[in-house]
Amino acid sequence: MLHVDIPTLPEIQTLFAQRNPVSVSIYLETTPQTQHIGEAGIVLSNLIKEADSQLEKAGADKRERWAIVEQLEEVSEDEDFWKYQANSLAIFATPDSHRSYRLPNKLTAMVQVADRFHLKPLIRAVSVEQHAFVLALAENEVRLIEVFSDMPAAEVRVPNMPKDAASAVGTATVNTRSHSSGRQHGSEGQKVYLRKFCRMVDAALRPLLSGRHEPLILAATEPLLGIYNSVNTYPEFASQAIETSPVRIPEHELAASARPILDQRHAKSIAAFKALYNERENDGRATTDVAMAARAATFGAVDTLVVDIDEVIIGRIDEKTGEVTFADKESADTYGIVDEIAGRTLAMGGKVIGERKADIPGGGSLAAVLRYPI
Repeated sequence: MLHVDIPTLPEIQTLFAQRNPVSVSIYLETTPQTQHIGEAGIVLSNLIKEADSQLEKAGADKRERWAIVEQLEEVSEDEDFWKYQANSLAIFATPDSHRSYRLPNKLTAMVQVADRFHLKPLIRAVSVEQHAFVLALAENEVRLIEVFSDMPAAEVRVPNMPKDAASAVGTATVNTRSHSSGRQHGSEGQKVYLRKFCRMVDAALRPLLSGRHEPLILAATEPLLGIYNSVNTYPEFASQAIETSPVRIPEHELAASARPILDQRHAKSIAAFKALYNERENDGRATTDVAMAARAATFGAVDTLVVDIDEVIIGRIDEKTGEVTFADKESADTYGIVDEIAGRTLAMGGKVIGERKADIPGGGSLAAVLRYPI
């Protein structure tokens, strides 16, 4: 199982708002396979050296440099920490503190030093569904399958998960014709048993899925399909299901059936944004201009922002006016402008989506839908 701790929206807002003249952002690819994690540790050691070099070039105080390096080296040398990883690791450090997040998608190794954290790669992790769970539900078996974008699917062991419907409700079979609950019997009695079974499955999943954002896709047939839909409490439960009996279907086949659902969810989200963009553009409430989006984000006018996750535009944005100053190269005095626009959008309660350029209206670096014209 991937050990992920994707930051919540309030955590991302806190990271975006933090300002420190010596802020270090590190991203590197990792692996959940403990036997192969050694390479990631070596990469992190090299990135720590690069961070120290950038800090020295930026004129950072030696004590602040040492404080950051010491914290990062503690992470690098923590054997217990490396036992539980996902596909990428993000670390954000200042002389006073550091935070790390294990992410499901694979990110390119990089280090950046500025007066704020570089967070655009993090946006991709929280906005694009590349990782999901499939709940394979039948009367005689229950499995939770973890689906990855570029790794084989795997079954997840869930504590307190019922083995099957009959044993869960304490009866020999849920298909009995005898009275099951008061005056209910036959098909009605069966539904009572199955509803209790589904509630127990949902309860077993809650601790495991608490605080997570990955979609949960149900693989089942009626009547369990409808019953589980009615009792589910997981917020990211997918409306579209794999409508087939999952019994004896291997993990990789269930994962293959889940991926088109993830693709459709993503395509639907992008299509909805493009339709909204076209509608708002006619009213002067949409833009692909970076400078205009920066001003709009500064004054809380951005409702939804789609950004190109690959392109980096260097410069600064005035804290009060939103005026953009572009730069030719990176330095400790500059940062990613689109990254900063995304941060200001989130800080003002807007939504940010990380995409490839081809999915952005106009094919530019960003597209913003505004709450009001500016």
